[in-house]
Amino acid sequence: MSDYAGHRNRLRERFLKTGLDGLLDHEALELLLFYALPRKDTKQLARDLIKTFGSFESVFVASFEDLKKVEGIGPNAAMLIKLVLPLYKRHELSKSLKYTILNSTEKAGKFLIPHFLDERDEVVYMLCLDAKYKLLSCKAMFRGSVTSANINMRKIVEHALEFNAVSVIIAHKHISGVKTPSPEDREATRRICESLKMVDITLADHIIIAGGDYISMADSGFFTQ
Repeated sequence: MSDYAGHRNRLRERFLKTGLDGLLDHEALELLLFYALPRKDTKQLARDLIKTFGSFESVFVASFEDLKKVEGIGPNAAMLIKLVLPLYKRHELSKSLKYTILNSTEKAGKFLIPHFLDERDEVVYMLCLDAKYKLLSCKAMFRGSVTSANINMRKIVEHALEFNAVSVIIAHKHISGVKTPSPEDREATRRICESLKMVDITLADHIIIAGGDYISMADSGFFTQ
């Protein structure tokens, strides 16, 4: 067996024995690339990808076209990389079905985080709940920052009425990674709350997602101010 083939086998065996915890970032990416580039040395290519995009995480959120610009990455390898986050997102969403009774901030946060995994832009989700906090609808309503200009209050009210919601949770992602609500977040939340109140629907929370974490404006005391 050639040293090249031996190296691949050793890397596979390490993964099967220790999982990804036993591999460095470039080794994990190298292992993935084995299955798109079976006849190429992917060790340096994995390093090049991380160097080009700045981090292991950034490789997976890079666009398909940008990935193909890296020398040695063809459409098959780019497609394999682009499949990773959506597959993980679907896996997490399938698990989250157990959290369809969203009667706590923790349950709502766990349910929402996977929805934002592969989002590169700010996006606003709306959850409609019944009187027992059962999830009736989860929909991406708007793209862009949460400002009065970008949020259509009428659309929010109509969607809540369509599902006979008793309460609503709004969630959006801060691309900056900072969880703290901005003045625009606070103003938009106030307007959404007032708009829903006019039709006897409660805004239960506005959850801000940042990275793999979140903050609840309800838990922060915003709705009692």
